[in-house]
Amino acid sequence: MSDTRTALVTGSAGFIGYHLCQRLLDDGWRVIGLDALTDYYDVTLKERRQSMLLQSSGFSAVNDRIETPGILHDLMAAHRPDAVIHLAAQAGVRYSIDAPESYVEANLIGTFRLLEAMRAFPPAHSLLASTSSVYGANTEMPYAETDKADTQMSFYAATKKANEAMAHSYAHLYGLPVTMFRFFTVYGPWGRPDMALFKFTKAILDGDAIDVYNHGDMRRDFTYVDDLVDGIVRLIDSVPVRPASPDDVPEGDSLSPVAPYRIVNIGNSESIPLLQFIEAIEAATGRTARKTMMDMQPGDVPATWADASLLTTLTGYRPQTKVARGVAEFVTWYRDYYRI
Repeated sequence: MSDTRTALVTGSAGFIGYHLCQRLLDDGWRVIGLDALTDYYDVTLKERRQSMLLQSSGFSAVNDRIETPGILHDLMAAHRPDAVIHLAAQAGVRYSIDAPESYVEANLIGTFRLLEAMRAFPPAHSLLASTSSVYGANTEMPYAETDKADTQMSFYAATKKANEAMAHSYAHLYGLPVTMFRFFTVYGPWGRPDMALFKFTKAILDGDAIDVYNHGDMRRDFTYVDDLVDGIVRLIDSVPVRPASPDDVPEGDSLSPVAPYRIVNIGNSESIPLLQFIEAIEAATGRTARKTMMDMQPGDVPATWADASLLTTLTGYRPQTKVARGVAEFVTWYRDYYRI
């Protein structure tokens, strides 16, 4: 009997999904990847990621939307994965203002379909992506998982907070072990073209000006993609267990008192000024950015900062990639990919 474990990864051709699948394959997992290859950004980039994953005999790709009726149920029935990592979503804070219905379909209906499929064929552990955006208008930092998070500033964030509530209800009702991981401004090679690092790098290398919002008075907990992936992989075997009583929840733990359910921040635990991040891009490209100072965009927040101590308590791991190194890795990839 094979000891190989199977993972179902939704959003497998996405930025984070690609890196996660590659790491699982390297660790000896069999991976079933589900991705719709939507045109929210350059489909060629997604196809390239998927083609590299398909070079491994342990990877199987299914191209469909998570909200398609029956697709997740059939995949769970056929493969009975040990772990499910749910990354597929309509991403982007600003796009959620222009196209909110796509967030309802992918983030709400799609996650509902997954929860129903897992109810029918329960995995040992399911890990679902959330986001630091759920902290919304909170101003006390660093953000801790036990903080109240009821003031979302964008519809994207609202759908992710809804996913957390939906997953908790299924964990309570059906005993499904669920970990929600909230990630913070992830960046790195193979990143999304709609994200700041990609846009800034492209503009600087093309000699174009970059738009700097809130006149540069912004801070982010920039998290290198390999650090995020390390955190996710280590959490797979940290399965939440419903406590015998509410009094059994350790102090500082986000473990639900009524369900095998936990929320975990995965961030670098350092809030970096946006202008410092831009300086790192300038250093890596060897060029000086021309900046157009802009007002804050609707739905955005001035700062994020993760308290990642719970991740360390559970796994012994702490993200640690410094921005200068992570940005340099991205710029090296970008020059190579676009042959600059």
